[in-house]
Amino acid sequence: MLTNPHPTPEPELNEVLQALIGGVRPILADNFVGAYLQGSFAVGDALGHSDVDFLIVVHADVPEAQVPALQAVHVGVYDMPSDWARHLEGSYFPAGMLRRPEVVGQPLLYIDNGSRVLERSAHDNTLVVRWVLRQHGVTLAGPAPSALLEPVPAGALRREVWQTMQDWSRGILAEPSWVDNDWAQPYVVLSYCRMLQTLETGKVRSKPAGAAWARRTLDARWIDLIERAQAAHAGQRLRGRQKADPQDLARTREFVRAALAAGQAAMAA
Repeated sequence: MLTNPHPTPEPELNEVLQALIGGVRPILADNFVGAYLQGSFAVGDALGHSDVDFLIVVHADVPEAQVPALQAVHVGVYDMPSDWARHLEGSYFPAGMLRRPEVVGQPLLYIDNGSRVLERSAHDNTLVVRWVLRQHGVTLAGPAPSALLEPVPAGALRREVWQTMQDWSRGILAEPSWVDNDWAQPYVVLSYCRMLQTLETGKVRSKPAGAAWARRTLDARWIDLIERAQAAHAGQRLRGRQKADPQDLARTREFVRAALAAGQAAMAA
């Protein structure tokens, strides 16, 4: 059962979350610590098409013998008559690992947005996820997130985000096809706005907050690109995946170059 039966403003999503936690908790039994929302539903930018980012915290890593039973729960949830059920994304996070920021990057039991299959991935094992969980996490069951981990130092958070900016840029600038669709192109623009804001503030904000910050702070030549990215992001589930607008694709790559220069200056300040 959920500690809070209404963790989101979406009644249908709350039923999906109830089914998820109600299904996995008996399997995990005494290994279960808590369940939380992080991501867009935590930082306040969730829309009708948003991924539902969850974390299930366990005392010890889930043994392989329990994975098939958990897999069956996730398949059952995926098959529920709700679009939300097909957009859950999250990890099973051992509590000891969660408390140790130096072990970022180690793989966790994870299910991706739109997937029915549990796998191992480091997707959620980041300082950004830890920061959002501690500062804004929505408790579904278990103790408050602040009881599970210490504050993430702003300097460490900035360094991780700066590394992510550099890592992403190598693919974006070397191989335009990586971002040549009308989901990835606006996502990259809004993500770099958000990451630049983190370098400036040492905090993780929502995509709308990052876009608003960028419109106020960055060169005015980027305002129209950012505004179009926001409009496209708001309707991303309502259209099929198409090629990005060629001009916006070219400008997005220019924007990434400009964001790297701004990020380097911010890290040197």
